[in-house]
Amino acid sequence: MPAVRHPAVAGLFYPGEPNVLSRDVRALLAAASPCSLTPKALIVPHAGYIYSGAIAASAYAALGAVAAHIRRVVLLGPAHRIAIRGLALPDADTFATPLGNVPLDKAAAQSLAHLPQVLLSPEAHAQEHALEVQLPFLQTVLGNFSLLPLVVGMATAEEVAEVLELLWGGDETLIVISSDLSHYLSYHIAKKVDTATVQHVLRLEPPIEHEQACGATPINGLLLAASRHRLTPHLLDLRNSGDTAGSHDGVVGYAAFAFTAP
Repeated sequence: MPAVRHPAVAGLFYPGEPNVLSRDVRALLAAASPCSLTPKALIVPHAGYIYSGAIAASAYAALGAVAAHIRRVVLLGPAHRIAIRGLALPDADTFATPLGNVPLDKAAAQSLAHLPQVLLSPEAHAQEHALEVQLPFLQTVLGNFSLLPLVVGMATAEEVAEVLELLWGGDETLIVISSDLSHYLSYHIAKKVDTATVQHVLRLEPPIEHEQACGATPINGLLLAASRHRLTPHLLDLRNSGDTAGSHDGVVGYAAFAFTAP
């Protein structure tokens, strides 16, 4: 029997009923601004859909021109639940959501086995929402694809970039970094902080600090790799929870970026 990583936050961060989830994701994608980019990589927020779903949709809607060519998604996000050193692979064959199962790229995972910063940690994946919330969008936009999911803990940007380099591939591979921006600042301070963070990303200028983005480590690794591959970053959306579904006290920032090849 294949080992399945079952959903941990269905019904919490996003609808748990397949029909409702499919309807909501498609509505978010339909409402996103049209885009003519051809992304190789995305940075996407990972809060509950009521808060960041519209911002996430702007990134996934940008895949329209390349979706038919994508066969594998390399998905990185920060460790929220347990502390780990390095980048953690799951001990699973598939990741499940209410929309179905996504097979893991076991050969790609095996290609990382020699790297000292890569470990196997089912515990890091079991309750982690940062990767899971991306899957219904990917399932809706791409259809059939394989997944290489990595939870990123304490690591250097170079260690992340080394992993990305091994998995870079061609047009068949999409890289997705899951990250929110600032946390629990007042609305106006958050806007200033997040705007400054966006400028660092657009200039491919690490380091992004963890106070600026919870997924700072995988973002910094992507920025190094993007610079080496001469990718161009594009800001697709920038808002915070005060703009979407929350008060202006203690907001969380969200941004969506697409990175395109020359």
